[in-house]
Amino acid sequence: MTDVPPSSLPRIAPVLPHEAADEAGVIHRAFATGPYGHVPTSAERRAFEHDTAGRVASGTVLVARREGRVVGSASVLRAETPYSRVAVPAEAEIGLLAVDPGAQGAGFGEALMRASLEAALEWGADALVVDTGRLNVRARALDERLGFEHAPERDAAASNGDVDAVVYRYALQERADVRMRLMRTDEADEVSALVEAAYAADFELSEAYRADIAAVAERARDHQVWVATDAASGMLLGTVSTPRAGRAISPLARAGELDFRFLGVTAGARRRGIGALLVEHVLLLARLRGTPRVVLNTGPDMVAAQRLYEGMGFHRLHAREFVFERPDGSSFLMLAYGRDIEAAGVGAAA
Repeated sequence: MTDVPPSSLPRIAPVLPHEAADEAGVIHRAFATGPYGHVPTSAERRAFEHDTAGRVASGTVLVARREGRVVGSASVLRAETPYSRVAVPAEAEIGLLAVDPGAQGAGFGEALMRASLEAALEWGADALVVDTGRLNVRARALDERLGFEHAPERDAAASNGDVDAVVYRYALQERADVRMRLMRTDEADEVSALVEAAYAADFELSEAYRADIAAVAERARDHQVWVATDAASGMLLGTVSTPRAGRAISPLARAGELDFRFLGVTAGARRRGIGALLVEHVLLLARLRGTPRVVLNTGPDMVAAQRLYEGMGFHRLHAREFVFERPDGSSFLMLAYGRDIEAAGVGAAA
């Protein structure tokens, strides 16, 4: 596993059990000093704020830390769980996004929003939704800048006598017939067979390279192994691997770049556009992270892959290509490709 220099955004991580009281304190202070600080806190709301463990059980609670102290929090909740309010089935929602008043203006809110989008993407959610008080101009501006779209048909259901709410939605799935999500542990053997067969069809594999390709379970411990599944049947259609935020999965990536490896499509799913969909997924992930470029290596024999990348706007990075020596003494030129990410918004799917 390779480290890359951190991005300009703060690192976000799941809350730790001993941080529950601090996390609840951040939420209380943030809302008390916000545009709705004058609204009396109901017993139900107070219980929601203090039940960190319950919110974790409904999805995940992400926190931002500064000098080891919790300064921001976001609860990412699955639909149809006890604390979910506006998400419909197959969606996820953000609740209690909060940044300590003394830490506001340092990018923690944006980092929490981006990490929340990625968490929902990992689950395979159709979309991430958030409801924001109409008077919370700063939060609404952030939602809109990141690419969330107003869902006015949901505003009334999210509002109450004290807060006139605005609901925003960010679509995460590119196609209705295919769902992108993280691989489950029990799928590792099937994904391993899938990607090994895909590479063997186009590339002469050494034993060492074959073992590297097939090591899906090991790869998933440090990185993200994504799968494309048929939305109707659940059948695996393809896979691609990316690094966790702040990491790289190959020596190719530099600061400000997201690399990916091991893209493969099942033989039965070819000509369904799954390869392109997997690449679009990586591009979306880069946008969610605010990463300005996606890069990859590929071999000269993988002509179909080269056509795919070039057709999607990738260009050769000649200065980063190198000659790879095989154990038998033969060699080939390892190609490198890159594509810059559009700066506007978080993603085209929104």
